[in-house]
Amino acid sequence: MIKILAIGNSFSQDATAYLHDIAKAAGKDTKVVNLYIGGCSLETHWNNIVADAALYDYELNGQSTGSKISIRQALQEEAWDYVTLQQVSGDSGILSTYDPYLGNISKYVREYAPGSEQLLHQTWAYEIDSDHPDFAKYHKNQGEMYRAITEAYHKLAKESSLRVIPSGKVIQELRALPAFDYPNGGISLCRDGFHMNCLYGRYALAATWFEFILQDSIIENTFLPGNGEEVDRSKIKLIKETIHGLRLFELLFTPGQSLSYDFDK
Repeated sequence: MIKILAIGNSFSQDATAYLHDIAKAAGKDTKVVNLYIGGCSLETHWNNIVADAALYDYELNGQSTGSKISIRQALQEEAWDYVTLQQVSGDSGILSTYDPYLGNISKYVREYAPGSEQLLHQTWAYEIDSDHPDFAKYHKNQGEMYRAITEAYHKLAKESSLRVIPSGKVIQELRALPAFDYPNGGISLCRDGFHMNCLYGRYALAATWFEFILQDSIIENTFLPGNGEEVDRSKIKLIKETIHGLRLFELLFTPGQSLSYDFDK
């Protein structure tokens, strides 16, 4: 069994909603846990660690359990294979907001889950007409926000020697395709201007994590979101082909090579 723990918020909730289901369709046994507090920043995560606060909704395999848990309790629950860390979306492109919290949390994870690989989860830019108050930090410009997030995660990956799950890059790549080109008549990958569309956006994120973490191809995977009833299979096929074309499954650690994703290729 592959065990994945996300220390995040609603953006990791979006990313993990379908991951267990996609893995199951591929015959892979997984345990996927998301620690959820809406809008939770790295600073708040660290403060909760210091207080050992059991404030997180414990989400298992994409479903709420109704249980509350602390980060320490979650880390001690399993011998995790992967632990993901991320900044709150509005601050993801502001490098100064990561220090010292990311380093402190990473050190804490190493203490309580020494056998895990820590991964940085790159968040995505808001939709062009998002009314999220933090969009103003990027002059309400999606391209500016994406570039700021990309630069921040690229720098952090180099400094911390952690690999980056390039969710933000995948979403931006999909937005360039006619089907998801929202300004020109395509559907938005967001449901409210910043959270992911529950069908295609969440599916794209889970497929990204699947190829990146589980090192398998999404192309022949049979899982469909929404019970397959309301989904446009041509759009799912397009998402699969786009993600697989980025060759995320090749991003393995090789001694002497960079652990960070080449966001510019």
